[in-house]
Parts: sequence; structure tokens; C-alpha cells
Amino acid sequence: MNVTIDLMNACPDAQPPDPARFQIWAQAALHAAANDTGSNPENEQEVSIRIIDTAESAALNETWRHKQGPTNILSFPFEGFQGTGINLLGDLAICAPLVCQEAQEQQKSEEAHWAHLTVHGVLHLRGYDHLEQAEAEHMESLEIHILESLGYPNPYLQDATGND
Repeated sequence: MNVTIDLMNACPDAQPPDPARFQIWAQAALHAAANDTGSNPENEQEVSIRIIDTAESAALNETWRHKQGPTNILSFPFEGFQGTGINLLGDLAICAPLVCQEAQEQQKSEEAHWAHLTVHGVLHLRGYDHLEQAEAEHMESLEIHILESLGYPNPYLQDATGND
């Protein structure tokens, strides 16, 4: 299975990781999800990632989730038509200023946080959620496994300030 990343940086001040990093992270998430569910995903998948600022994040968050303020990532699964040959999983909108701020607050590297949010978003595109406690525990466990396989630490360990 291969994933193509369509990366758009709409936040001029942001310096996101190289598109190849996003591809590695997304591919790892897709492989893990396929193994977890026993499914056989399409050979070619596409994910669109838009790097956004806090204003756009807040606007999208209010429009689609009816919540005030920016959020670090939003996932928009593609619900296309069967038999079209389009293998678009969906779109991710990642708020670059929040990635940097949260990484600093949580005493994580920015790259590790970008990786975590990408993995988290791709799992949402594959149908994972964290609304119920059991779902959250399963999704977090899968994220931890994926990130550790890529050489990143557990993103849910408490940092030195006591934040989760």
C-alpha cells in the first residue's frame, strides 16, 4: 500500500516538516489500521493535508464542530462514490501555530507532535474515534504503537509540567 500526500501550506509563517515525513507517518497509520481491523486497503491512497493558521482553524472548528476557537487538527473523511477509482481518504487541517505551542508546552519536539497529529488524523479518516472511553483507549494504544515503531516517544506520557 502506498499513500500520496497532497500538502498545502496556507500558513506563510509555518515551516512544517518535509512532505516525505507526512507520507511516512500517514503510511504507518494506514498499515497499522489495516492490521488492526484485518482489512485489505486499496493499494493507492491519497490524503490531503492543509497547514493552517489559528484564524482558519477557529473558523473551520466553528463551522464543522460548532466549537469556539482553534484546534490542533481537524479530519474530514471523504465519502465518495464506490466504483469511481478515487482512493481519497480525506482531508486533514493542521494548525501550525498550535502544533508549535503545544509541543513547547508539552516539552515535546515539534516533529514528534507533527507526527502524532498526522497519525491521529489519519486514524480518524479510517473511522477511529475517541468519543467513548473504550474507543479512546484503543485509538491511543494504536497511536502509541505506531509512533514508537517510528522512533517517537509515547505522546500521552505526562510531561514535566504535569499536563497529559
